[in-house]
Amino acid sequence: MRRAEDFSETLRRGARGGSRTMTVHLNRDLTEGPPLVGFAVSRAVGSSVVRHRVQRRLRHLMRDVVPQFDAGTRVVVRALPAAASASSAELASDLARAVDQARRRGGRP
Repeated sequence: MRRAEDFSETLRRGARGGSRTMTVHLNRDLTEGPPLVGFAVSRAVGSSVVRHRVQRRLRHLMRDVVPQFDAGTRVVVRALPAAASASSAELASDLARAVDQARRRGGRP
């Protein structure tokens, strides 16, 4: 996901699920084609190097999750400051928890 409008609509209207290290916003049936995923890692997470490391780790974890989503689904993963010091296992379990919460709240795939 690259356009600001895609991010803002998903954040505003998508179902939200959270954990200690991230918040996931899930919005369905907005576009045709494959699911779109975007990442938001603010300066609160850390320096540029830390933010990019967190984003790479989250992108890697999302590769296993994306096939679960229907076509047209948009997902935004917002990293929280705790993501900078979390292990990969913690990020993986937090991502699964946040996606499950978002699905239960109406953003099911």
